[in-house]
Amino acid sequence: AIGSKSAPFWAIMVVASLGVFIGATFSTGMMEVARTGIFNPQFFYFNEILIIFLAVMLTDVILLDLFNTFGMPTSTTVSLVFELLGSAVAISMMKVLNNPEAGSIAQYINSANALAIISGILISVGISFTVGVIIMYFVRYAFTFDVIKGSKYFGSIWGGLAVSFITYFILIKGIKDSVFANHVLENGMMLKDYIKENTLLLMLYSFIGWTIILQILTWIAKINTLKVVVLIGTFALAMAFAGNDLVNFIGVPMAGYAAYQDFASSGFSDPSNFLMTGLTGKVPTPVTFLIMAGMIMVTTLWLSKKARSVTKTSLDLSSQDEQEERFGSSRLARSLVRGTINISNNVMKIVPVAVQNHIDRRFDTSKYTGMTLEGKEKVSFDLVRASVNLTVASALIALGTSLKLPLSTTYVTFMVAMATSLADRAWGRESAVYRITGVITVIGGWFLTAFIAFSISFLVALILFFGGVYGVAVMLLIAVIVIYRTHIIHKRRVEDESQTGLLPATSIVRDEDIVSSCTNNITDNLTDFIQVYENIVSGLKHEDRKLLAEADTKVIELNVTAKRLKSRIFLVLKQLEENAIESGPYYVQILDYLREMAHSLSFISKPAYEHINNNHKSLSSNQLSNLEKISEQLTEMFGSMIHIIESNQYEALHEIYEKQEALLKLIRKLRKEQIKNLKSNSDSSTKGSILYFNTLYESQNFLLHSINLLKSQRDFSQELNK
Repeated sequence: AIGSKSAPFWAIMVVASLGVFIGATFSTGMMEVARTGIFNPQFFYFNEILIIFLAVMLTDVILLDLFNTFGMPTSTTVSLVFELLGSAVAISMMKVLNNPEAGSIAQYINSANALAIISGILISVGISFTVGVIIMYFVRYAFTFDVIKGSKYFGSIWGGLAVSFITYFILIKGIKDSVFANHVLENGMMLKDYIKENTLLLMLYSFIGWTIILQILTWIAKINTLKVVVLIGTFALAMAFAGNDLVNFIGVPMAGYAAYQDFASSGFSDPSNFLMTGLTGKVPTPVTFLIMAGMIMVTTLWLSKKARSVTKTSLDLSSQDEQEERFGSSRLARSLVRGTINISNNVMKIVPVAVQNHIDRRFDTSKYTGMTLEGKEKVSFDLVRASVNLTVASALIALGTSLKLPLSTTYVTFMVAMATSLADRAWGRESAVYRITGVITVIGGWFLTAFIAFSISFLVALILFFGGVYGVAVMLLIAVIVIYRTHIIHKRRVEDESQTGLLPATSIVRDEDIVSSCTNNITDNLTDFIQVYENIVSGLKHEDRKLLAEADTKVIELNVTAKRLKSRIFLVLKQLEENAIESGPYYVQILDYLREMAHSLSFISKPAYEHINNNHKSLSSNQLSNLEKISEQLTEMFGSMIHIIESNQYEALHEIYEKQEALLKLIRKLRKEQIKNLKSNSDSSTKGSILYFNTLYESQNFLLHSINLLKSQRDFSQELNK
């Protein structure tokens, strides 16, 4: 919904919140997974059960928070299953080792059910991708990328079909496990029985009814039917997520609470001597807890900045337009793309040319404008793909939930989004390698999640088993520290991304946007450049390895920033207004010189750090004094440059030229002096002389690029003022 901008962000969030809140009441049937799905609770004592559950919760908090920090979609279901498996195996192993009569570990683990759950999760990935590709292909074939025209003919029919599917899986299949399933109707039948007997009739009425309603909305209210479908799909997907994922949120603590109630009512005083046979039966979850959990999920949906980062990853990988790719290239992705191209070329030799041309016309992306239907704002993909994503994902998740399969909602939704991107030809030759690398990275992260979840939960369970109360305290402290650190890391990542985003890639770019962005970025970079240069000279003078390391790290950050700014040139130029085209070349030049300045600075900082880090002999006092002179004059000159750029007073440019010429003369003079010193057998070390020459040379390049940058900014400003 966010990717297609089908509605204002707040409206999408409200719809999703309602879906999550209502879906929370559909979760009761899934709670059994945490109690009996992975291990056999009747063989564990109360204290052992609590250790298992606490280990799972501590691991889950740390692991999921870590993935969210780096914006990587991961599966709460997979993490929960493997955490339960890891902690249960750890405690089972301790029981077997401490008691020869305890039997084997296999009797404690519900291995058949655990394997079925894991297999179901993996199979859901393939099913989601396959179903997503097929449905998206035929829907796009019908609509084409001329969405306005396609909506006139197929909008209401597709809308009626999509909403009927959603109605079936969410209401008809999902309601049987909800708290309303046993509601008695006026005819004496329970609601779930009535729905079961009249499923086909309800589906037919739903399709006809929704098709008519959507068509009337199109004719009378001029409402885009696809927007209605997307919002209904958003509600349905949020509802399906809550219905399936709530078990991952409160399933384990609810099982622990049920275990405590069982122990408290038993009359036993020794928790290490009370078997948890009470957990083997079906224990209903109080509606109050479901509602409270739903409220917490809704609150997090609105407030979590990390959730936005995860959303951004999915949107980046499924965007219809070319953009700055988030992931690099990998050998596997390159091989897959080459193989696919070869297969495609061979298939095209068989398919008649007329058929190829017909299909190409239906999938002609030249009619895709990259804007919403009102032409106001750039979108990641259009409403057709958004409606397919939501319909297919919510239907598959609701189906799995109704069958009590804890499939991964993350896997399903992500793979459907990737499948529709593939069917929509969003992965073109320009982006396929990077997008596939991103998908492989995310999927690899899922398998990594399983391994890490098992290992950490296994280890935490052992710490709690041997450490007792002290172990609990230590693990709680570690969890708090990790969460705090990841919060700081995520905050820095967000700040870095906001700083490297020279211009917004979401709307038409105006001249004043470019001027404002360029001015801010140039002055900020010049300030950082000169500060780093001063730190390098100071670090060499005082042999301060820490200061030089910090300077080198900062230079790396500046190079990354300059590279990102430059990589976005094409994206920004494509969005320029017609009357801003003349300013484009100056914009390109400015970014080129920023990049060159960052390069020159890196060629100064790295050798300086390595010189001190390797404990080489310090530069001579004369060399250090000369570098300080250069640093002082550069600082003064950069201060004047920043003032000129900010005030837009380029008539004072001659003063900068004079300062530049003076600095260049000084650098040439210092070079000659150093050569004379070498010939006269000065006490300068070889390593020190090499570093000194290198610093002088790169300082000269740094100076020349900075002047060129200032000239480009001047020309840019004058062009816009014509």
